[in-house]
Amino acid sequence: MAERWLVTGGTGQVGTALQHLSLPGVEVVAPPREQLDLAALPDLDPLLAGVTAIINCGAYTAVDMAESEPLMARAINTAAPARLAAAATRAGIPIVHVSTDYVFPADGEGPWREDDAIGPVSVYGQTKADGEDAVRASGARHAIVRTAWVFSADGANFIKTMLRLGAERDRMRVVADQRGCPTHAGDLAEALAAITARFTSDPAQPSGTWHCTNMGETTWHGLAEHAFASAAACGMKVPATVEPITTADYPTPARRPVDSRLDCSRLAADFGLQLRPWQQAVDEVVRQLADQTPGRT
Repeated sequence: MAERWLVTGGTGQVGTALQHLSLPGVEVVAPPREQLDLAALPDLDPLLAGVTAIINCGAYTAVDMAESEPLMARAINTAAPARLAAAATRAGIPIVHVSTDYVFPADGEGPWREDDAIGPVSVYGQTKADGEDAVRASGARHAIVRTAWVFSADGANFIKTMLRLGAERDRMRVVADQRGCPTHAGDLAEALAAITARFTSDPAQPSGTWHCTNMGETTWHGLAEHAFASAAACGMKVPATVEPITTADYPTPARRPVDSRLDCSRLAADFGLQLRPWQQAVDEVVRQLADQTPGRT
């Protein structure tokens, strides 16, 4: 029987990447916001006719804005996953739910494992943690997939912001004391597809939580430096100086974990999945963006 997967957040980076995958025997359905608004979900049961799995990529990801819009963040990051998972339970289908490294404490030391104690310090992190709990409590067969620092050639993300600002400025200041694992949206989408396929093909596949990022780690400063080096090699204009600064030098409304590195060994053990090094993925995205840039040097 052909698979039919309902994807939420279809205009986001990961949802877009899922729709671009070639998945023989699988129809990916990503309704527009008018049909599936996570802030005010309609009756979900009619949308699940013929659907064999739900992949929830939708989220309120404006980390700082969430501090002043907690009700909206909670509606999308907590209430929506709860309703999606409840609908999956009624339909007897699995749900794959994307979560975040920001569920972990601000001052702990990673790499974090799936069973480490969480301790979110922002509205965004707390609402995502509560969304995880709602999925677990729903009774649905589920995979909660935590990821981090997502980037791609689509949508808004750190890499694109750096390259845009770097083309305008000779000097950049980037935080160098927060560590994490960058993740390419396309690589994450492939992993989500593999996990979903396992759940739909194997009724005995147990529910659980897995971490999924590209291999390796860096800081925001290290990520920016690598992106600029790759951009320069593509003939793009980059700043002459990329100055490392501390978190205290760049205060934000929401606190961030100092170390949000994720241990992805369980993903490799359970699904045989290991994403390529983040540097290779960044180089690929920069090349894509360079090809879209008019008048590069």
